[in-house]
Amino acid sequence: MKNKSYYITYKPYNVINQFTGEEGQITLASLFDFPKDVYPVGRLDLDSEGLLLLTNDTTINNRLLNPKFKHEKEYWIQVDGEINEEALAKLRKGVKIRIDKKELTTRPAKAEKLTETPNLPERNPPIRFRANIPTSWISLTITEGKKHQVRKMTAAVGFPTLRLVRVRMQGLYLENMQIGEVRELEESEVFEKLFGQ
Repeated sequence: MKNKSYYITYKPYNVINQFTGEEGQITLASLFDFPKDVYPVGRLDLDSEGLLLLTNDTTINNRLLNPKFKHEKEYWIQVDGEINEEALAKLRKGVKIRIDKKELTTRPAKAEKLTETPNLPERNPPIRFRANIPTSWISLTITEGKKHQVRKMTAAVGFPTLRLVRVRMQGLYLENMQIGEVRELEESEVFEKLFGQ
């Protein structure tokens, strides 16, 4: 019986969500010497950062990716402009976005404006600063994971995403991890934080 391995990492910006890529692409293999049978659970786009779970435990993969289970994923998002309550209310209710040329309405979400800039490591490269255009930060928690969903949601309410960081999957938190850091977890901790068991 093979050993089960569980890792979390703070995936950096501009690192692809896999272990092999085309020439010039930076992959997850650059972060750590992961066992050969370990793979990321779900996806985090090239231009997104944050919490990524990697494991060879197919039970976790199957449960987290099964659409009938509504697992929460929380993102901290820096948006272009000073977001207002009207836009947040639309995000909470669900917005229309297009995925693969089909229009769909997102599930109800939790959306709040962050009153302070979150304590995150600086992104490399940093977001382009424009003195005359304000930005704001929101927390958005969703229970689905369509392609580019979060970016499409903020754009749909008029506030394009500038920086996107996943900070939580169920009870697993990014906490104070640094960009590119990898931590190995125990099986019991992973199951308790993801599934409460």
